[in-house]
Amino acid sequence: MTRVAAVDCGTNSIRLLIADVSANGTSLVDVVRTMTVVRLGQGVDKTGEFAPEALERTFAATDDFAAQCREHAVSAIRFVATSATRDARNRDAFMEGIEDRLGVAPEVISGAEEAALSFRGAISVIDPARLAPFLVVDLGGGSTEMVLGEHSAAGAYSMDVGCVRLSERHLVSDPPTEAQIEAATADINAAFDAAMVDVPVAQTRTLVGLAGTITTVTAHALNLASYDRDAINGAELSIDDACRSCDALLAATRQERAAMPFMHPGRVDVIGAGALIWRTVMMRVREQVEAAGGQLATTVTSEHDILDGIAFSAASRG
Repeated sequence: MTRVAAVDCGTNSIRLLIADVSANGTSLVDVVRTMTVVRLGQGVDKTGEFAPEALERTFAATDDFAAQCREHAVSAIRFVATSATRDARNRDAFMEGIEDRLGVAPEVISGAEEAALSFRGAISVIDPARLAPFLVVDLGGGSTEMVLGEHSAAGAYSMDVGCVRLSERHLVSDPPTEAQIEAATADINAAFDAAMVDVPVAQTRTLVGLAGTITTVTAHALNLASYDRDAINGAELSIDDACRSCDALLAATRQERAAMPFMHPGRVDVIGAGALIWRTVMMRVREQVEAAGGQLATTVTSEHDILDGIAFSAASRG
Protein backbone atom coordinates (compact mmCIF):
# COMPACT_ATOMS: atom_id res chain seq x y z
CA MET A 1 0.00 0.00 0.00
CA THR A 2 1.13 3.53 -0.78
CA ARG A 3 -0.20 6.40 1.35
CA VAL A 4 -1.00 9.45 -0.76
CA ALA A 5 -2.85 12.73 -0.45
CA ALA A 6 -5.18 14.02 -3.17
CA VAL A 7 -6.54 17.56 -3.19
CA ASP A 8 -9.34 18.67 -5.48
CA CYS A 9 -9.73 22.45 -5.54
CA GLY A 10 -12.89 23.41 -7.37
CA THR A 11 -15.01 26.51 -7.79
CA ASN A 12 -17.07 25.93 -4.64
CA SER A 13 -15.12 23.57 -2.39
CA ILE A 14 -11.67 22.22 -1.67
CA ARG A 15 -11.41 18.55 -0.69
CA LEU A 16 -8.72 16.32 0.75
CA LEU A 17 -8.40 12.55 0.50
CA ILE A 18 -5.58 10.77 2.30
CA ALA A 19 -5.72 7.13 1.27
CA ASP A 20 -3.75 3.91 1.15
CA VAL A 21 -3.65 2.78 -2.48
CA SER A 22 -3.12 -0.89 -3.30
CA ALA A 23 0.09 -1.98 -5.01
CA ASN A 24 -1.76 -2.76 -8.25
CA GLY A 25 -3.43 0.66 -8.23
CA THR A 26 -6.98 -0.65 -8.45
CA SER A 27 -8.38 0.03 -4.98
CA LEU A 28 -7.88 2.37 -2.06
CA VAL A 29 -8.78 2.66 1.60
CA ASP A 30 -9.72 6.04 3.06
CA VAL A 31 -7.64 7.44 5.90
CA VAL A 32 -9.07 10.97 5.77
CA ARG A 33 -11.76 12.36 3.49
CA THR A 34 -12.83 15.93 4.20
CA MET A 35 -14.30 18.95 2.44
CA THR A 36 -14.42 22.70 3.09
CA VAL A 37 -16.56 25.16 1.13
CA VAL A 38 -14.24 28.06 0.26
CA ARG A 39 -16.06 29.47 -2.80
CA LEU A 40 -12.77 30.08 -4.62
CA GLY A 41 -14.74 30.91 -7.75
CA GLN A 42 -16.58 33.79 -6.10
CA GLY A 43 -17.13 36.38 -8.84
CA VAL A 44 -14.69 34.79 -11.30
CA ASP A 45 -17.36 34.42 -14.00
CA LYS A 46 -17.93 38.19 -13.88
CA THR A 47 -14.50 39.62 -13.02
CA GLY A 48 -12.14 36.99 -14.41
CA GLU A 49 -10.10 37.12 -11.19
CA PHE A 50 -9.97 35.51 -7.77
CA ALA A 51 -11.30 37.74 -5.00
CA PRO A 52 -8.76 38.35 -2.19
CA GLU A 53 -11.15 36.96 0.44
CA ALA A 54 -11.69 33.80 -1.64
CA LEU A 55 -7.93 33.24 -1.80
CA GLU A 56 -7.63 33.71 1.96
CA ARG A 57 -10.37 31.13 2.63
CA THR A 58 -8.65 28.67 0.30
CA PHE A 59 -5.22 29.24 1.83
CA ALA A 60 -6.62 28.71 5.35
CA ALA A 61 -8.12 25.36 4.30
CA THR A 62 -4.83 24.38 2.64
CA ASP A 63 -2.92 25.12 5.86
CA ASP A 64 -5.18 22.61 7.60
CA PHE A 65 -4.71 20.05 4.82
CA ALA A 66 -0.91 20.43 5.02
CA ALA A 67 -1.03 19.69 8.76
CA GLN A 68 -3.07 16.54 8.14
CA CYS A 69 -0.64 15.37 5.45
CA ARG A 70 2.23 15.73 7.92
CA GLU A 71 0.29 13.97 10.66
CA HIS A 72 -0.49 10.97 8.44
CA ALA A 73 2.97 10.80 6.81
CA VAL A 74 1.89 10.75 3.18
CA SER A 75 4.50 9.77 0.61
CA ALA A 76 3.07 11.76 -2.29
CA ILE A 77 0.68 14.68 -2.76
CA ARG A 78 -1.16 15.75 -5.88
CA PHE A 79 -3.09 19.04 -5.86
CA VAL A 80 -5.48 19.53 -8.78
CA ALA A 81 -7.29 22.78 -9.57
CA THR A 82 -10.17 22.90 -12.00
CA SER A 83 -12.70 25.28 -13.54
CA ALA A 84 -12.30 28.53 -11.58
CA THR A 85 -8.50 28.36 -11.75
CA ARG A 86 -8.59 27.78 -15.50
CA ASP A 87 -10.57 31.02 -15.84
CA ALA A 88 -8.76 33.36 -13.40
CA ARG A 89 -6.21 35.87 -14.68
CA ASN A 90 -4.50 36.15 -11.28
CA ARG A 91 -4.02 32.45 -10.77
CA ASP A 92 -0.27 32.91 -10.18
CA ALA A 93 -1.04 34.32 -6.72
CA PHE A 94 -3.15 31.26 -6.01
CA MET A 95 -0.52 28.83 -7.24
CA GLU A 96 2.31 30.46 -5.29
CA GLY A 97 0.22 30.51 -2.10
CA ILE A 98 -0.63 26.82 -2.39
CA GLU A 99 2.96 25.74 -3.10
CA ASP A 100 4.22 27.75 -0.13
CA ARG A 101 1.79 25.94 2.16
CA LEU A 102 1.72 22.41 0.77
CA GLY A 103 5.15 22.03 -0.82
CA VAL A 104 3.79 20.96 -4.21
CA ALA A 105 2.73 23.04 -7.17
CA PRO A 106 -0.98 22.96 -8.02
CA GLU A 107 -1.81 21.45 -11.39
CA VAL A 108 -4.42 23.36 -13.39
CA ILE A 109 -5.85 20.50 -15.41
CA SER A 110 -7.94 20.64 -18.56
CA GLY A 111 -11.61 19.77 -18.64
CA ALA A 112 -10.71 16.58 -20.50
CA GLU A 113 -8.31 15.41 -17.79
CA GLU A 114 -10.82 16.40 -15.11
CA ALA A 115 -13.40 14.19 -16.81
CA ALA A 116 -10.99 11.27 -17.12
CA LEU A 117 -10.02 11.45 -13.43
CA SER A 118 -13.68 11.62 -12.40
CA PHE A 119 -14.43 8.58 -14.55
CA ARG A 120 -11.55 6.61 -13.06
CA GLY A 121 -12.66 7.40 -9.52
CA ALA A 122 -16.30 6.49 -10.14
CA ILE A 123 -15.61 3.31 -12.08
CA SER A 124 -13.18 2.01 -9.44
CA VAL A 125 -16.14 1.06 -7.23
CA ILE A 126 -18.93 0.51 -9.77
CA ASP A 127 -21.10 -2.54 -9.21
CA PRO A 128 -19.95 -5.21 -11.71
CA ALA A 129 -23.61 -5.95 -12.41
CA ARG A 130 -24.10 -2.46 -13.90
CA LEU A 131 -24.30 -2.35 -17.67
CA ALA A 132 -21.75 -0.44 -19.75
CA PRO A 133 -21.18 2.01 -21.33
CA PHE A 134 -21.30 4.26 -18.28
CA LEU A 135 -22.00 7.98 -18.60
CA VAL A 136 -20.34 9.68 -15.63
CA VAL A 137 -21.50 13.23 -14.87
CA ASP A 138 -19.41 15.27 -12.43
CA LEU A 139 -21.32 18.45 -11.59
CA GLY A 140 -19.11 21.12 -10.08
CA GLY A 141 -19.23 24.78 -9.21
CA GLY A 142 -17.83 26.14 -12.47
CA SER A 143 -18.11 23.27 -14.93
CA THR A 144 -19.81 19.93 -15.46
CA GLU A 145 -17.86 17.03 -16.93
CA MET A 146 -19.52 14.28 -18.96
CA VAL A 147 -17.54 11.18 -19.87
CA LEU A 148 -18.70 7.98 -21.53
CA GLY A 149 -16.81 4.72 -21.45
CA GLU A 150 -16.52 1.20 -20.13
CA HIS A 151 -13.09 0.59 -18.58
CA SER A 152 -11.69 3.99 -19.53
CA ALA A 153 -12.97 7.24 -20.99
CA ALA A 154 -13.97 6.90 -24.65
CA GLY A 155 -15.56 10.33 -25.05
CA ALA A 156 -15.45 13.32 -22.73
CA TYR A 157 -16.51 16.95 -22.65
CA SER A 158 -16.33 19.71 -20.04
CA MET A 159 -19.43 21.89 -20.11
CA ASP A 160 -18.90 25.46 -18.95
CA VAL A 161 -21.90 25.34 -16.61
CA GLY A 162 -21.79 24.77 -12.85
CA CYS A 163 -23.81 25.58 -9.76
CA VAL A 164 -21.79 28.65 -8.73
CA ARG A 165 -21.40 30.00 -12.25
CA LEU A 166 -25.12 29.80 -13.09
CA SER A 167 -26.20 31.04 -9.67
CA GLU A 168 -24.11 34.19 -10.11
CA ARG A 169 -25.01 34.59 -13.77
CA HIS A 170 -28.76 33.95 -13.65
CA LEU A 171 -30.43 32.67 -10.47
CA VAL A 172 -30.05 35.77 -8.34
CA SER A 173 -33.57 35.94 -6.86
CA ASP A 174 -34.77 33.96 -3.85
CA PRO A 175 -36.34 31.77 -5.12
CA PRO A 176 -35.36 32.27 -8.78
CA THR A 177 -37.90 33.67 -11.21
CA GLU A 178 -39.20 31.80 -14.25
CA ALA A 179 -37.30 34.17 -16.53
CA GLN A 180 -34.04 33.45 -14.66
CA ILE A 181 -34.66 29.71 -14.84
CA GLU A 182 -35.34 29.93 -18.58
CA ALA A 183 -32.11 31.86 -19.16
CA ALA A 184 -30.08 29.33 -17.14
CA THR A 185 -31.75 26.41 -18.90
CA ALA A 186 -30.80 27.90 -22.27
CA ASP A 187 -27.14 27.95 -21.20
CA ILE A 188 -27.34 24.33 -20.02
CA ASN A 189 -28.99 23.13 -23.23
CA ALA A 190 -26.43 24.94 -25.38
CA ALA A 191 -23.60 23.33 -23.40
CA PHE A 192 -25.22 19.90 -23.67
CA ASP A 193 -25.65 20.28 -27.44
CA ALA A 194 -21.93 21.03 -27.73
CA ALA A 195 -21.07 18.04 -25.52
CA MET A 196 -22.96 15.62 -27.75
CA VAL A 197 -20.48 16.28 -30.55
CA ASP A 198 -17.77 14.54 -28.47
CA VAL A 199 -19.83 12.30 -26.19
CA PRO A 200 -22.28 9.82 -27.80
CA VAL A 201 -24.70 9.96 -24.87
CA ALA A 202 -27.30 7.88 -26.73
CA GLN A 203 -25.10 4.82 -26.02
CA THR A 204 -25.52 5.23 -22.24
CA ARG A 205 -26.58 2.09 -20.37
CA THR A 206 -25.84 3.33 -16.83
CA LEU A 207 -25.95 6.99 -15.79
CA VAL A 208 -23.69 7.82 -12.81
CA GLY A 209 -23.83 11.16 -11.00
CA LEU A 210 -21.00 12.59 -8.87
CA ALA A 211 -20.24 15.53 -6.58
CA GLY A 212 -22.03 17.64 -4.00
CA THR A 213 -25.05 18.81 -5.98
CA ILE A 214 -25.97 15.30 -7.05
CA THR A 215 -25.34 13.73 -3.66
CA THR A 216 -27.53 16.43 -2.09
CA VAL A 217 -30.32 15.80 -4.60
CA THR A 218 -30.03 12.11 -3.71
CA ALA A 219 -30.23 12.88 0.01
CA HIS A 220 -33.43 14.83 -0.66
CA ALA A 221 -34.92 12.02 -2.73
CA LEU A 222 -34.08 9.52 0.02
CA ASN A 223 -35.58 11.86 2.65
CA LEU A 224 -32.51 11.49 4.85
CA ALA A 225 -32.54 12.85 8.39
CA SER A 226 -28.88 13.87 7.98
CA TYR A 227 -26.20 13.64 5.33
CA ASP A 228 -25.33 9.94 5.23
CA ARG A 229 -22.49 9.13 2.83
CA ASP A 230 -23.04 5.37 3.11
CA ALA A 231 -26.74 5.67 2.26
CA ILE A 232 -26.05 7.97 -0.67
CA ASN A 233 -23.17 6.03 -2.22
CA GLY A 234 -24.51 3.57 -4.78
CA ALA A 235 -28.11 4.72 -4.36
CA GLU A 236 -30.24 4.08 -7.44
CA LEU A 237 -33.09 6.50 -8.09
CA SER A 238 -35.64 6.63 -10.84
CA ILE A 239 -34.93 9.62 -13.07
CA ASP A 240 -38.47 10.82 -12.38
CA ASP A 241 -37.88 10.81 -8.61
CA ALA A 242 -34.51 12.54 -8.99
CA CYS A 243 -36.13 15.21 -11.19
CA ARG A 244 -38.84 15.82 -8.59
CA SER A 245 -36.17 16.43 -5.97
CA CYS A 246 -34.36 18.79 -8.35
CA ASP A 247 -37.60 20.74 -8.87
CA ALA A 248 -38.21 20.95 -5.12
CA LEU A 249 -34.70 22.25 -4.40
CA LEU A 250 -34.90 24.78 -7.23
CA ALA A 251 -38.27 26.12 -6.04
CA ALA A 252 -37.31 26.32 -2.34
CA THR A 253 -36.19 29.54 -0.70
CA ARG A 254 -32.74 29.74 0.80
CA GLN A 255 -34.29 29.64 4.27
CA GLU A 256 -36.16 26.45 3.37
CA ARG A 257 -33.01 24.86 1.95
CA ALA A 258 -30.99 25.78 5.02
CA ALA A 259 -33.53 23.97 7.20
CA MET A 260 -33.08 20.69 5.31
CA PRO A 261 -31.15 18.37 7.66
CA PHE A 262 -28.81 17.01 4.97
CA MET A 263 -27.93 20.40 3.44
CA HIS A 264 -24.36 21.67 3.77
CA PRO A 265 -24.44 25.41 4.57
CA GLY A 266 -22.07 26.12 1.71
CA ARG A 267 -24.55 24.73 -0.82
CA VAL A 268 -27.66 26.60 0.30
CA ASP A 269 -27.34 29.45 -2.20
CA VAL A 270 -26.14 27.40 -5.19
CA ILE A 271 -28.02 24.08 -4.95
CA GLY A 272 -30.91 25.44 -7.04
CA ALA A 273 -28.67 26.01 -10.04
CA GLY A 274 -26.99 22.65 -9.52
CA ALA A 275 -30.36 20.92 -9.35
CA LEU A 276 -31.43 22.62 -12.58
CA ILE A 277 -28.28 21.44 -14.35
CA TRP A 278 -28.70 17.85 -13.11
CA ARG A 279 -32.40 17.76 -14.03
CA THR A 280 -31.69 19.06 -17.52
CA VAL A 281 -28.82 16.61 -18.08
CA MET A 282 -30.88 13.62 -16.89
CA MET A 283 -33.80 14.52 -19.13
CA ARG A 284 -31.62 15.17 -22.18
CA VAL A 285 -29.67 11.92 -21.74
CA ARG A 286 -32.86 9.89 -21.36
CA GLU A 287 -34.32 11.52 -24.48
CA GLN A 288 -31.22 10.65 -26.50
CA VAL A 289 -31.16 7.05 -25.28
CA GLU A 290 -34.86 6.57 -26.07
CA ALA A 291 -34.48 8.20 -29.49
CA ALA A 292 -31.82 5.57 -30.26
CA GLY A 293 -34.21 2.77 -29.26
CA GLY A 294 -32.88 2.17 -25.76
CA GLN A 295 -34.20 2.69 -22.25
CA LEU A 296 -32.81 4.62 -19.30
CA ALA A 297 -35.06 4.68 -16.25
CA THR A 298 -32.63 5.23 -13.37
CA THR A 299 -29.52 7.04 -12.23
CA VAL A 300 -26.85 5.88 -9.77
CA THR A 301 -25.12 8.23 -7.31
CA SER A 302 -21.48 7.71 -6.37
CA GLU A 303 -19.50 9.27 -3.53
CA HIS A 304 -16.32 8.23 -5.37
CA ASP A 305 -15.20 10.77 -7.93
CA ILE A 306 -12.30 12.89 -9.14
CA LEU A 307 -10.74 12.85 -5.67
CA ASP A 308 -10.30 9.07 -5.92
CA GLY A 309 -8.94 9.45 -9.45
CA ILE A 310 -6.38 11.98 -8.23
CA ALA A 311 -5.29 9.60 -5.46
CA PHE A 312 -4.78 6.74 -7.93
CA SER A 313 -2.72 9.02 -10.19
CA ALA A 314 -0.63 10.26 -7.25
CA ALA A 315 0.21 6.68 -6.30
CA SER A 316 1.18 5.73 -9.84
CA ARG A 317 3.54 8.71 -10.04
CA GLY A 318 5.17 7.85 -6.73
